[in-house]
Amino acid sequence: MTASFRLKAVLATGALALGILQAPQAAAQDKVLKVVPHSNLAILDPIWTTQYMVRNHGYMIYDTLFATDADSKIQPQMVDSWTASDDKLQWTFKLRKDLVFHDGKPVTGEDVVASLQRWGKRDAMGQKLFSFVDRLEAPEADTFRIVLREACGFVLEALGKPSSVVPFIMPKRVAETPADQQIDDYTGSGPYKFVREEFKPGDKAVYARFDGYVPRSEPPSGTAGGKRVFVDRVEWNLALRDPQQQVNALIRGEVDMIEQPAFESYPPLRADPNVEIVNWNPLGFQYMLRFNHLHKPFDNPKVKAAAMMAMNQQAFLKAQVGDDELFKICASMFTCGTPYASEAGAEAQNMGKGNLKKAQELLKASGYDGTPVVIMKPTDLPSIGKLPDVAALLLRQAGFKVDLQSMDWNTLVSRRAKKDPPSEGGWNIFATAWVSPDIWNPLTNAALIASGANAWFGWADSPELEKLRNDFARETDEAKKKTLAEQIQKAAFEYGTHAPLGEYVQPAAVRKGITGLVTAPGNLYWNIQKP
Repeated sequence: MTASFRLKAVLATGALALGILQAPQAAAQDKVLKVVPHSNLAILDPIWTTQYMVRNHGYMIYDTLFATDADSKIQPQMVDSWTASDDKLQWTFKLRKDLVFHDGKPVTGEDVVASLQRWGKRDAMGQKLFSFVDRLEAPEADTFRIVLREACGFVLEALGKPSSVVPFIMPKRVAETPADQQIDDYTGSGPYKFVREEFKPGDKAVYARFDGYVPRSEPPSGTAGGKRVFVDRVEWNLALRDPQQQVNALIRGEVDMIEQPAFESYPPLRADPNVEIVNWNPLGFQYMLRFNHLHKPFDNPKVKAAAMMAMNQQAFLKAQVGDDELFKICASMFTCGTPYASEAGAEAQNMGKGNLKKAQELLKASGYDGTPVVIMKPTDLPSIGKLPDVAALLLRQAGFKVDLQSMDWNTLVSRRAKKDPPSEGGWNIFATAWVSPDIWNPLTNAALIASGANAWFGWADSPELEKLRNDFARETDEAKKKTLAEQIQKAAFEYGTHAPLGEYVQPAAVRKGITGLVTAPGNLYWNIQKP
């Protein structure tokens, strides 16, 4: 990590005794962790969307078979032990004891099979894994088995991926919900129970400690290890969206934590003696501008090439983040500083610097007919809210006609799933941010799926890119995987899947005395203690 990317982060984890007694119910009001999350929560199905608020909701109430620790290593979570046949075609997993759902029923292999099958239809890495799967089996109540048609090198990595879409385990009756429909039963087996009767979208979401949860014995690390809960309830304040009001509430002690303060809020937060800044995700995020490949004008590769060349990362980062200590230019489509990062093909974006004159020349030569570019702008997500404004400015300077349309984030998330033409309620461009593990290799990076109708929103369609991703999935030699990753990135830049817009960190702000935040690529609420 470069010097300019370092933060003075306070990581107060404390010494946790494994046998610590939970607070009595009578003191519940003294053990309520009050949080201002980074966005509203409206969708409650963590398999249905890649939205990070829904992923965080998933980690509250569900558990995972494997997990990724702070060193990016895969560790068992719900799984106790496993074996793989010599030819790597048959993987058998035994669940650990005492796994129960919130309704008191035990977690079984059949629950796992149903959950994985549904996840495999929605997630980028899951889809790729299931292209190798022959069948799933549950030979015993505490056992499940994955039988492959062809060996691949990422079975455990897929089952333990830490971010969207996470393969959370649900009861079979819930997991049998069709993958294109949202679930309406939120029974999990995780450390918290969702208090459905208190949920009000746009107001609050409440989670109560699940006393039937038995944590692993290991210390917490990333999304792995023991998920010990030391508060009775976690309350997400979904109504407090104004950045200054969030700062005021934290300083006054009305809330305990702001997950992602607005970038302009850090100076007053750092200045307050009762507030600490905690960088619980040091690998950070990457910004991305996504094109819709189905409709004009970006069904034309030459038009996409012009738009890509207009994308100056410095302009986006200065406008959106502002603080030089919180961002950096990154020409790679894979997280900079991780094994597959490279500049292969990045000349399409002038190594992240853009070139407005070149973009104008490319657009004139592309046959662009003046079709307006519909850019969706979220009004309630400060971490990305300025990116569409910068995109509109740069594209207009390049010669595009732009229609910038404002909406709340949840409306944007719903609208981006529509394949309608932009003139009929569809879209051409939206901006988003991905946490590091979601984009650090060709199988986790959803924007690189190029299977047409089954691809991520934007529906890229490139047989060449899909073949390279398949080759990567089969490869086990790390040097060859590195070469394939470079070829994949080059092909993605040439096709114009998306434009990377640089990387940043956005630490949490907490009241002094709140300790135990887990370093992870997401907001996790176990291990946290409140005085």
